[in-house]
Amino acid sequence: MSVNTMSFEQAATLLNAIHSQVTGSAQLAPTDVSSFISVAQATLQTGYDPVINAISQVVGRTIFSIRPYNARFKGLQMDSQKWGAITRKIAIADKAFEDNQAFNLVDGQSIDPWVVNKPEVLQLNYYGFDTYCKSFTIFKDQLDSAFKGPEEFGSFMTMVTQNALDMLEQAKESMARLALDNFIAGKINAQNGVIHLLSEYNQDVGGSFTAVTIKDPANFPAFIKWAYARIATLTNMMTERSQLFQIQVTGKELTRHTPFDRQRVYLLNWLLNNIDARVLAETYNYKFLEFADVEAVNFWQSIQTPDAINILPVVLQNNGTLNSPASAVNQSAIMGVIFDEDALGITLQNEEVAVSPYNPRGSYWVEYHKATMRYYNDFSEKGIVLLLD
Repeated sequence: MSVNTMSFEQAATLLNAIHSQVTGSAQLAPTDVSSFISVAQATLQTGYDPVINAISQVVGRTIFSIRPYNARFKGLQMDSQKWGAITRKIAIADKAFEDNQAFNLVDGQSIDPWVVNKPEVLQLNYYGFDTYCKSFTIFKDQLDSAFKGPEEFGSFMTMVTQNALDMLEQAKESMARLALDNFIAGKINAQNGVIHLLSEYNQDVGGSFTAVTIKDPANFPAFIKWAYARIATLTNMMTERSQLFQIQVTGKELTRHTPFDRQRVYLLNWLLNNIDARVLAETYNYKFLEFADVEAVNFWQSIQTPDAINILPVVLQNNGTLNSPASAVNQSAIMGVIFDEDALGITLQNEEVAVSPYNPRGSYWVEYHKATMRYYNDFSEKGIVLLLD
């Protein structure tokens, strides 16, 4: 019989064979369905439309493939911004305590009450924009032969528009992912706030596990519970007002703290799933997972290598300037990142949808979706990177 053609096939033989297996009157047997299952294919058995050359002219029923996409990393999307080319961030550095002069009084001497003590101010600046555009053409009459009526044409245009919106939504996600990757790479490059979970575990329990042997069923449950406790401890340490887990600008050291409701905890899906299955399934104590903003990340940079990044980052130096390392940070076994909500994010400027005037000669018009995006990292805020090494 022909395969996936426009002919009519007799299905009685196949139905009888399937029915006998379904009802138990026959054993499981190889069943050839290649002549009966209609599989979506790009090969067209009829003519194409005259414009796009991809839509058939003869249609019985049309299924419009529409599925809106929602970008991940919503916690990184900040308020939109319209005015100004520079974003500045002003912080106050701690200054040393002074002696209480009320207990150092000397007869015949006065105490100057007007000694100037200026605040130590650090201003950090963000520059730069990333802009993009997505457009598509809307034809007035050329696609009429491809659809049965205005309802189908309207559904088609809805699908085209939704595709553009999905791409723009994924663009936001991709920019957020880059912001996150740069922060991770920068922390690793500076060796600031980098936690080596496996090394710490080996030191704690007197073991010599590797990234391979720790996943053995006999070893893994104890490790994952230890890792959960270690991550919970780190999120608690983030709430302390200290200079831990942040890069300092010399002479203007900042002391910061990050409450639980200001923490962002992004864990690799593999780690979070194992915490859910092996730790939370046995305890009601959710700790940081209950209070912080926790999100599962399927991959950091490439979906082919979920736990790795290969990024040439831009990093804040101790003198307040920026620098890129000589080579890219090529790091695998990244299990998670914890950071203050002000440490990184993305913001949109001048997002718009515009339609061109109608072209009477060509009988079409063009719709444009535009936006300008900024994404930032602030390494003076607290941040921790978790590695399985």
